[in-house]
Amino acid sequence: MRLPFDLDDPILARAAWSRIAEPADRQALALVAAAGPAAALRWLAGTGRVGADRPDGIGGLEQARERWRARLDGLDPRRELDALARLGGWLAIPEAAGWPEALADLGAETPFCLWVRTGALGPAELPERLTPAVSVVGARAATAYGESVAAGLVGDLAARGVGIVSGGAFGIDAAAHRTALAVGGVTVAVMAGGVDRLYPQGNERLLAAVVADGAVVSELPPGAAPRRERFLSRNRLIAALSQVTVVVEAGWRSGAHRTAGVAAELLRPVAAVPGPVTAASSAGCHRLIRQGIATLVTGADEVRELLAPLGSAPLAEPSAQPGLLDGLAPADRQVLDSLPLRQGVTVTALVMSSGLSAPQAMAALSRLERSGRAEQSDGLWRRSRVAR
Repeated sequence: MRLPFDLDDPILARAAWSRIAEPADRQALALVAAAGPAAALRWLAGTGRVGADRPDGIGGLEQARERWRARLDGLDPRRELDALARLGGWLAIPEAAGWPEALADLGAETPFCLWVRTGALGPAELPERLTPAVSVVGARAATAYGESVAAGLVGDLAARGVGIVSGGAFGIDAAAHRTALAVGGVTVAVMAGGVDRLYPQGNERLLAAVVADGAVVSELPPGAAPRRERFLSRNRLIAALSQVTVVVEAGWRSGAHRTAGVAAELLRPVAAVPGPVTAASSAGCHRLIRQGIATLVTGADEVRELLAPLGSAPLAEPSAQPGLLDGLAPADRQVLDSLPLRQGVTVTALVMSSGLSAPQAMAALSRLERSGRAEQSDGLWRRSRVAR
């Protein structure tokens, strides 16, 4: 079988494997790790060999081969990559910039690639903005107490530049993403399906905001449907993308346990928030604490203690709207305060909102542009990223 794309292109080869094999398919991951994605594809298509067709330590390849070959029919990852590009995204692979090195700690379960949908983070920025990062997970059917605690933790951490990772679900996940966005922080949602499907649909507007200011990522290509086993697999990515995992609220049996368990296996600190001893919604947190898997935390200060390596400097205190207007001339302050964050405005609209004359507004815009605080596109002005 001849495949209709360049197998030697690592982006195409890894994207193809993300379509062929299910997440955390250890046989496929081991084969690709041992032979490389291109050679593994040639072996699968019957146009090449992988050593003696038995790479060390990989059993059952012939049976697996039959399973994988069923997905070769019509396989062309260029379609999915084109769909991703139309969404403003890009593919992260271990061979190129943009790959979060922390994923290597997953060892045999390191994903082939990450499909990244974002309006804000380029390949060089994603790993940078996730250093440091905290995963915040918990119950979908969260209580008001749980959502309040999650918001308090995330608000403090995100304002200090800590990336927030979660799963985009209802309840604790949504509270974490929403609060990180509200304080101007960076948040990443890890999907159990393709990034073209902002799931659950009830969180579509929230996840669209995450795309705009952070990123939605998946190890599955566009078009892939979220399924139960894929939710379980994606939890390992949530744990691996962060340095600390915090479980805010969880029942006795909860997907958050899977995330906490993976984090513990990776020797990453795990924290859990206590709740009322009579609350079923906190039984899972109490279980993690009692078993010694998680450290009890009641606030962001205690999470930061786990996040900062022993002997390192504490995370910086957040500044109030970090000095946004400090040191500016009065006209520059008025203009910058009137500029929108995302959608640009005309000079005429800016004159009306700032109360300045057109020459004063234009002079202020020129100074703000030179200092990197304002930017224009097609005659429309907005704040630059550094001034948000």
